[in-house]
Amino acid sequence: MTQSQHDKAARFRALHEGPGAFVMGNIWDAGSAKIAAGLGFQAVATSSGAFANTLGRTDGAVSRDEALAHARDVAGAVDVPVSGDFENGFGHVPDYVAETIRMAADSGLVGCSIEDYAGNEADRLYEKSEAAERIAAAAEAAAGAGFPFTLTGRAENFLRGNPDLDDTIARLVAYQDAGADVLMAPGLPDLDAVKAVCDALDKPLNFMVGVPGRSFAKADLEAAGVKRISLATSLYKAALTAFIAAAREAQDDGTFGYVETLIGGGELGKLMGG
Repeated sequence: MTQSQHDKAARFRALHEGPGAFVMGNIWDAGSAKIAAGLGFQAVATSSGAFANTLGRTDGAVSRDEALAHARDVAGAVDVPVSGDFENGFGHVPDYVAETIRMAADSGLVGCSIEDYAGNEADRLYEKSEAAERIAAAAEAAAGAGFPFTLTGRAENFLRGNPDLDDTIARLVAYQDAGADVLMAPGLPDLDAVKAVCDALDKPLNFMVGVPGRSFAKADLEAAGVKRISLATSLYKAALTAFIAAAREAQDDGTFGYVETLIGGGELGKLMGG
């Protein structure tokens, strides 16, 4: 741990304690992290799905070693705090999850999320008690990091075929009691559900933007009680959507208007430092 990492961790923790909500930009490499920081994001986070896609894979098909190397690259590229999307901790056993947290802290991250989906091969949600035990192990490891490492506990019900709000709340309360600093339930269906979750918790809720029809405005999320808003793969998908449009223009029309409309202003070069 360096003084810089300690300072970043303290700044990240403070963002959760200030008034209103803050938006955390999810990125996919060191370059996109520099762009997000240059645009004024006070914190960024990796996206497991976006990073996997850059390797030509689907979400869940990245190893722990690859995720840690990616985290080191991103954290070393920017002066803002970086949190990691570390899926289920890359293993089922609580001790393995705890080891993942220790490695995450050593990689330069100031926090990460651990979810209760067991991964693509197992294709199941952990039972609530099992999931809470894994969060407890992660929280104990985070407490030994030597700086305020922010652990997020994720309940994946609404993304994994179990859209049960009562069970989602019960899981989040269990993860809160097990030591998670922030809670997260991707895919909540409406603002009433978001408010119900916030009202049930004593710790901050992270709302995930990126699901069509379920990506609500910051002001509305703040009113519901949300403290942190993450962007999942949405920025990556927006970037690739622009890529597809430009490539289609070049290939199908033989024109290159995107050079003027998307590139001509030079903002990208300025944000990348040259």
